[in-house]
Amino acid sequence: MVTKSAKAIDLKEKYDADIKKELMTKYSIKNINQVPVIQKIVINRGLGEAVSNSKVVQTSVDEFKTIFGQSPVVTKAKKSISTYKLRKDMPIGCMVTLRGKRMYSFMNKLFNIVLPKIRDFKGVSNKAFDNQANYTLGLKEQLIFPEISYEKIDKARGFNITFVSSSDDVDQSRELLKLLGMPFRK
Repeated sequence: MVTKSAKAIDLKEKYDADIKKELMTKYSIKNINQVPVIQKIVINRGLGEAVSNSKVVQTSVDEFKTIFGQSPVVTKAKKSISTYKLRKDMPIGCMVTLRGKRMYSFMNKLFNIVLPKIRDFKGVSNKAFDNQANYTLGLKEQLIFPEISYEKIDKARGFNITFVSSSDDVDQSRELLKLLGMPFRK
């Protein structure tokens, strides 16, 4: 008997089997090494409130470990700013970089479980690409992830998710994400 998790589409296999060929024909790419690929996913959370409440950083680190399956890097202030009561090297955020199996597993969970849970979800914006054709998606709260319990959080905190692509062409990156399952707005 095949379990539900075994039936889940492995995005890496789907990319290798179908998506590469489709992108090669659509954009007439001759070399298979030039086909765009998602190199990594960077998740970043800024914690401005960490200036007054140092427990916020540890809470975010624990949440990141739970959601993404690996320990985040705590980001620190680069310089002191007296207006914001910020001192150099004070922890003010955390970030995680996902690659390989964890990256594809996270994308599968994000596209098929997390994003559809958002109330009144009509799709993500088509226009959130930067000059290097990387796509950034902002989420407003961590509660939409199934690993987070409502009782355990003290405040809803969002984070940014950046999909780093090997392509410099926005159209190719958009098509790659669309074929991987990113629910773009119609």
